[in-house]
Amino acid sequence: MIEMKKILSGLIVCFTGAVVMMNAQNVIWTDTKEPKSISAVTQKTLKNNSLNTDSLLDTNVFIPESFETNVESLLNSWHVNYYVKQHPKDNEHGNIQVSAAVYKDRLSRLPFIMEMPYNEVVGRCIDLYVNRRGSIIEYMLGLADFYFPMIEQALDENRLPLELKYLAIVESALNPTAVSRAGATGLWQFMLPTGKIYGLEINSLVDERRDPVKATYAACRYFKDMYDIYGDWNLVIAAYNCGPGNVNKAIRRAGGKRDYWAIYNHLPRETRSYVPLFIAACYAMNYHSKHGLTSVSTSLPLATDTVMVNDLLHLEQVAQMLNVDKEMLRALNPQYKRDIIPGNNGAKPLRLPITDISAFVGIGDTIYRYKSEEFFVNRSFVEPAGEDSKSRSSSHERIVHRVRAGETVSSIASKYGVTVAQVKKWNGLKSTKIRKGAKLTLFVDNGGIRMSDKEHLADK
Repeated sequence: MIEMKKILSGLIVCFTGAVVMMNAQNVIWTDTKEPKSISAVTQKTLKNNSLNTDSLLDTNVFIPESFETNVESLLNSWHVNYYVKQHPKDNEHGNIQVSAAVYKDRLSRLPFIMEMPYNEVVGRCIDLYVNRRGSIIEYMLGLADFYFPMIEQALDENRLPLELKYLAIVESALNPTAVSRAGATGLWQFMLPTGKIYGLEINSLVDERRDPVKATYAACRYFKDMYDIYGDWNLVIAAYNCGPGNVNKAIRRAGGKRDYWAIYNHLPRETRSYVPLFIAACYAMNYHSKHGLTSVSTSLPLATDTVMVNDLLHLEQVAQMLNVDKEMLRALNPQYKRDIIPGNNGAKPLRLPITDISAFVGIGDTIYRYKSEEFFVNRSFVEPAGEDSKSRSSSHERIVHRVRAGETVSSIASKYGVTVAQVKKWNGLKSTKIRKGAKLTLFVDNGGIRMSDKEHLADK
């Protein structure tokens, strides 16, 4: 799918395409390759940045209009607000002019498998990163300390070039909560159908496209599939942007040549900038100091680990019981869209600062029970109103039983004169396994006297 990737509210956007083979439109161009008229909003944006519209329609490189938006807009996202302690300002370091020969030499020295050639198009993209919007790179340098180790591990396990990690900068500016206008989501900007094809869980509570680890492993599988087809890494990332269909079409129009630069003019206009932007990101992240760019200071907990959650758990329960910042928990676990971890539907990971892992393990059961009725209000069983329920209302009572040590579903059912099947039905249990401290809802025939009254009489 060909599109511009929007970071959060669209205030700052990175130029890229989602990993899908669908039709879509981007900001300026459609699949028909006919230019759209530039909107009044775009005209105003360009005016505010002292640029003219030709900068968007350059004959050599398609420069995304979003790159010309003030980088301060990125600060409106909680993602950066939470992480970054010190905000850089564009151009405070000044523009350092570098000759084409120096760019070419530096790119040739990068210890990469992937080809990193220099040309005028690449040079324009490098200038975009290190001069016009150098503060973007300073943010990326700060966030990379946290995200790159995760990405590198997945790439290494899959025997893929480690430099592919820089593609996440082009895709999402290392923002796991990035969402494009078309719905592409996460560090790697998967569309929903493609995410599911590559094994990511996506539902009302969980979106693993936002999970930096699982989304990266899914992206690795996509990279390997594309490399099996093309055998060329630049064609692989071109296909990541516009889909293999468009790459195949460009190859046919170029007379069967399977080289990105040979089919360059036959690719969609926006994809012609995608590989140059990737090369530019590789350059900027490795030679930033040559341009006076330094990493922002962040508050990220670099040492983290995961525990597996096997029941419903709310991030607020964890935050209050462990006395940790809820925003940090959200930042470390962006895949949980409503702050709810549905561990009752299969074990789910919870990432914590490594200093809090032992505390969670030690009081895990207490955390699960803490204010559970307040955080989880959905009922597992509801007795419908009707004539039958009215006739039984005087003798049937709803009670909540807290499981004690040694109790089983069978012993509890026997105690209250109900069946095991009823207990399982009322509480949505798939098996008879229950844990100490769990609460079971029961509908008990009390003989016309409330259970609490019976206990009172027994005490007398």
